[in-house]
Amino acid sequence: MPQTENGMKKAIIIGATSGIGSELAKILVKNEYKVGITGRRKTELEKLKESDPINFNISCFDCTKENNAEELTKLVNEIEGLDLLILSSGTGDLNEQLDFNIEDSTNKLNVIAFTEIVAWTFNYFEKQGKGHLVAISSIAGIRGSRIAPAYNASKAYQINYLEGLRQKAKKTKLPIYVTDIRPGFVDTDMAKGEGQFWVATKEKATKQILGLIKRKKSVGYVSKRWRLISILLKGLPNGIYNRM
Repeated sequence: MPQTENGMKKAIIIGATSGIGSELAKILVKNEYKVGITGRRKTELEKLKESDPINFNISCFDCTKENNAEELTKLVNEIEGLDLLILSSGTGDLNEQLDFNIEDSTNKLNVIAFTEIVAWTFNYFEKQGKGHLVAISSIAGIRGSRIAPAYNASKAYQINYLEGLRQKAKKTKLPIYVTDIRPGFVDTDMAKGEGQFWVATKEKATKQILGLIKRKKSVGYVSKRWRLISILLKGLPNGIYNRM
C-alpha cells in the first residue's frame, strides 16, 4: 500500500460510505492519494479506514445538517492539504405522487448542501491558487421527469452550477478545474425504477471516472456510451418527450 509522505496528493470524498464514493476512495488510495472520507454511517467509514489506516481519515457528518465549511476545514487540516474534492453524495426517489417530504429531502442534499460544499471548495482552491473539483451529477439532469421531478431538476441545477464554476475558473486564469460526471445507470442503491439498461458495475464506473479526473475533463459520461443518450435527449422535441 502507498505510504503517507511529503508531496503525496490529498483528496476528500463527500459520500464515501457506499456506491461510487466508496469505490473511488479505494481507487484513489491505490493511486497514492491521502484521502479524507465523509458520510453519515460511521461504521462504513471505519471499514474503509481499516483497509488502509495510514491513508484514510474519517469525518462522520450529515452534510444536510452540519456546518459543512467547518467540517471540511477540519478534515483538510487533518490530511494536511487538498488537491482534489469529489462530491459523490446525492439522493433521489421515484415520486409520482409529489410527496413534498421526498422532494424537500432531495433538494436539501442535491441543491442546498451541494451548493454550500462546491462553493466552499471553489473558494478554497481560488485562495490556494489551484485545485480540482469533481461532482457526480447525472444524465437525469438533461431533461425533466414525471416520476422523479425533484431529482431530475436538482441534477439540472448541479449541471448548470458546475458550468458557472468552470466559467469562474477560466476567469481566474488559475489551474482550477471543475469536472461534471454524469452517470447513466450504475449498479448502486441509487439505481431505481424499471427499464434500466447499460448498467455499469461500480468498478467499471469508478475506473472511467478516474480516467476523466486524470484528464481533467469538463464533462464526462459514465459509461461513455451515455453521451449518445444525452445527445438524443437534448434533441428530442418537447411534443414527443412530454408524451413519454
